[in-house]
Amino acid sequence: MRKVLKYISGKLDDNILRVFVKWLWPQYKRPRHGYMKNYQVLKQYFISQKILRINGSVPWPVDFRSKIVGWESIQKGICSDPGDNPGIYINASGGLKLGNNVNIGQNSILTTTNHYKYDHRKKSHTKGIEIGDNVWIGANVSIVAGSSIGDNVTIGAGCFIRGSIPSNCTVIVGEKSHDIIPKTKDYEWDCTKDELG
Repeated sequence: MRKVLKYISGKLDDNILRVFVKWLWPQYKRPRHGYMKNYQVLKQYFISQKILRINGSVPWPVDFRSKIVGWESIQKGICSDPGDNPGIYINASGGLKLGNNVNIGQNSILTTTNHYKYDHRKKSHTKGIEIGDNVWIGANVSIVAGSSIGDNVTIGAGCFIRGSIPSNCTVIVGEKSHDIIPKTKDYEWDCTKDELG
C-alpha cells in the first residue's frame, strides 16, 4: 500500500504540480529529478511570493527574506534562481548575467550599480556583473558593479569580489584581500544534459 501511495503522489507531483509550478514561475528551470519536488517548491515559495506578493513579479522562486531589485535586467541560465536562498539582496538595474548552474549563498549581496563618487545623487559609469557557468557563491559574499566571474568557480564565504575572477578556481578570504587557488580538475556535472522540469 505504501508503494502504491508513493507511486501515485510521485505521478501527481511530476505531472500536475509540475505544470502548476511552470505556470507560476515560467523561468524556473531545474532538473526534473534530483532537486526539490514540485510540492516543496509550492510549500516554500507560493504563499509569500504569489499571495503576499513579496518579490511577486519575479518569474522564478524567490525566498521571502530576499530582495530582488530590477529583475527585468537579469539574464539567467538554467539551474540559476537568484534569490532562492534567504537574505540575498540583488540590485540588478545595471545588468546581471548569470550562466547555467549558479548558486548564490545566504546573505549575499550583488549590486550592479553604484553611486557616482562626485555626486551621490547620480549613478556611477561602472555597471553590470557577469557570472559564468557552474559557479558557487558562498554565504555572506559581496559582489560589486563591474565584476566578472569565469566558469567553474567556487567563491568562499565572506569574500568581497571586485574586478575579474578567472575560470577554474576557488576564491577564499586572504590576509589582505582574497586568494585565488586554481582547480585541479574540470567540473563534473553538465546541467544542460538533464531533463528539465
